[in-house]
Amino acid sequence: MNTPTIDAPLVPSESVLAEVEQACKRACQAIAPAWPLDRAIAVNPHWSRIGMPLRRVAARMAVLGGIQVFPTREQQHQAWQEGRIDAADVEHALRTLPEAQAAGLALPDCLRALLEPADAGRLPLLIDVLDTDPQRQERLSWRQAITHQVSQTCAAYFDQHQSDWQPERQQGLYAFWRETLQHDHGIGLLMGLPDIGRAVHALPATAQEAEHWVLTRLGLPPSVWADYLEAVLLTVNGWASWCAYLGWQANQEGQAPGSEPHLRELLAIRLAWGALLLECKDDGTAQQAFKALQSAWAQAPSVLAQAEQSLLVDEVWQVALEAGYQRTLAQRLLQQPTPQPAPPAVEVQAVFCIDVRSEPMRRALEGVSERIQTLGFAGFFGLPVAYTPLATPARRPQLPGLLAPAMEVVDCVVPPPGAQQMPDAQLQQAAAGSRQERLATAEQWAGATRWPSAAFSFVEAAGWGYLGRLGRWLLPSQQPRAQDHLAGLSPRYRPLCRPQLSGLELEAQVGLAARVLHAMGLKHLAPLVLLVGHGSQSANNAHAAALDCGACCGQTGEVNARTLARLLNAPDVRQGLRQRGVELAESTTFVAALHNTTTDEIEGFDLDLLAPAALQQWQTLQAELLLAGNRVRRERAASLGLDAQQVASELLGQLRRRANDGAQTRPEWGLAGNAAFLMAPRHRSRGMSLDGRSFLHDYNASQDADGSVLELLMTAPMLVTHWINWQYHASTCEPERLGSGNKVLHNVVGGTMGVFEGNGGDLRIGLSKQSLHNGQRWVHEPLRLTVVIDAPQQAIDAVIARHPVVRQLLDNAWLHLWRFDDSASGTSLSTYQHGNWRPVRLQHS
Repeated sequence: MNTPTIDAPLVPSESVLAEVEQACKRACQAIAPAWPLDRAIAVNPHWSRIGMPLRRVAARMAVLGGIQVFPTREQQHQAWQEGRIDAADVEHALRTLPEAQAAGLALPDCLRALLEPADAGRLPLLIDVLDTDPQRQERLSWRQAITHQVSQTCAAYFDQHQSDWQPERQQGLYAFWRETLQHDHGIGLLMGLPDIGRAVHALPATAQEAEHWVLTRLGLPPSVWADYLEAVLLTVNGWASWCAYLGWQANQEGQAPGSEPHLRELLAIRLAWGALLLECKDDGTAQQAFKALQSAWAQAPSVLAQAEQSLLVDEVWQVALEAGYQRTLAQRLLQQPTPQPAPPAVEVQAVFCIDVRSEPMRRALEGVSERIQTLGFAGFFGLPVAYTPLATPARRPQLPGLLAPAMEVVDCVVPPPGAQQMPDAQLQQAAAGSRQERLATAEQWAGATRWPSAAFSFVEAAGWGYLGRLGRWLLPSQQPRAQDHLAGLSPRYRPLCRPQLSGLELEAQVGLAARVLHAMGLKHLAPLVLLVGHGSQSANNAHAAALDCGACCGQTGEVNARTLARLLNAPDVRQGLRQRGVELAESTTFVAALHNTTTDEIEGFDLDLLAPAALQQWQTLQAELLLAGNRVRRERAASLGLDAQQVASELLGQLRRRANDGAQTRPEWGLAGNAAFLMAPRHRSRGMSLDGRSFLHDYNASQDADGSVLELLMTAPMLVTHWINWQYHASTCEPERLGSGNKVLHNVVGGTMGVFEGNGGDLRIGLSKQSLHNGQRWVHEPLRLTVVIDAPQQAIDAVIARHPVVRQLLDNAWLHLWRFDDSASGTSLSTYQHGNWRPVRLQHS
């Protein structure tokens, strides 16, 4: 083999070094983070690109990574054929998009495009133009093989939970990969290069040398360096997203920029593969590859521009798909309610998370009793906390991933009033000691299965008892939702283990309580106030956390609801609130509860701490909770393939068995179908069905004179719901690259990092196909979120002006923003378009 093309690299000048550094930073900044399985939150995978118009991002993803951003033309054609999109929707889209008008697009053009492939002209990488072997059709492509090898290396390097043998990490990811490759005798066979091991000496010695080598030797113009590097990272987008998460966490923990170098080293690994493959080629082939690459990338600006123009019709169809839904939404929101007699006094207030699965339950509760008022509030209940279960080192955030915990919650063993127990400190110590013993025994038992020589003998020793778990999957029970944070606690201590704030002075507790009450808009409190978090229930599900709160780091709302209820019930906190002018009646009691979104049951917590009168109110409420839950279960039954007309107890039993079925790939639909976010008083939506597709956050502008609550809602919950909406959008439009594929084939990587589909390939991020598709059709429609706010125009404009991120989301078409507009002639809706407000007009033919 001849290797003049990859001699030791010349020392670049300072200006070239600066250009290389800038290009690498730009490429890395384009990658959004992906959270681990046990802290799964929904993420917009294009979050780092929201500074560009959506269609431009779609063009870049297609050209650089072969990634679909808009719904596929096949999906849109099916929607047209089924009447989900009609001519009026397309005409509305054409009127809405000035670029479509300038291009002279008409309905026939749009229909014709649906039958044509959307080929944006993907730009090649060095590994592509080098892969010229005539036998390449009989093996993995080099792109696939390299992705597989890099992915396996990352899985070994980043694993800290699954493997008993941990790698040496001190020298970094690049050095670990370089060492690993010297002992990898299988990659050459996969690539049709049996002698590749002899070429390992050609690898750049350091990550920085790999970056410099590629960008100075490929002969590409510096103007496209960042784009080329971004395309390289997109070949391992899953692991790049994991590395971006590690950097995100380091930044939240206050570490210096660049203290998490993993993403740069991953980029260097992918670039170094080019040097290795060039070593395996002769001079003539290498020179031809360079010429082909330079020729293609010289056209990069025009290819990107052409792709952006060709995707205009796809943007038209995206707007058209949304128009049909928005028309129905607008009609419902503008319905004039019929005059009703004055409602009876509210006896129960239930504050639910804004999650779309809460909307049917809120509607059902209000329907079964006029004495119940429901409200919507962010599911972490305004507590920026991290939670540490009793006697464990685990510390998990219980708040949106956009935020860093500022307070701590720990478990305390608290007996009910009047219980005969040992002193509190002694009881706490006894519970902690008991748990540590149980957890240690469980770890020893699990460890017996991990050593190769012990695996078969373990099964023999365990005997038939080892089949118990399998039996529970084959014949799923109706057991209630398991509380993982109580694992290892004996039944004696479980009911007494309660989360509470730690290390917070009374004045700070009072201030926190006052802020939460103000943000909730709770001015007149009922005797019983429920704080209802939510959580899902499923078995054998690697993505179980994704069905809990899609915002709060994949946790249920239990810990936050219980912590807040205890805080607001505390006499000394109430005394402090009174001194601040916030009066909580003695008759008002806060009760923490959890909405099980798989079975639509509501359970209460810490009921043994309630006064007799409050406990009686809770018990009286049970009949209404059961009736409301049954209504929601019947509403959801058809989407799960169940008979909605069967006896209520049978339907509940079926849902419970689904929740405990280890073979069930669709225990529930999660947030599939999410499409709107309503920030308004409840009267704007009370009594109307929003089909479980709307996030609902109560907001009363008359109680927010300075606009501070509105600003909080538009910069926190609105961004979180946007992330949720776009994770579902991206996983539906690009299930292979931005979704996690077939759940049946998943293998967990590193205990919590993510999954492989099968035994390799890239780390899979996003949602599995089973969470979006029922086996016959897509259940989720990829619509951009429509946010509807009931607030003065000036107040909304002020928030947009102060926050560039909000402005980017709106001006670059990542979501829609509407507002209610009340006048003497009635209520209408206005939509925000590039700094102007225009009437919402969605006429139907």
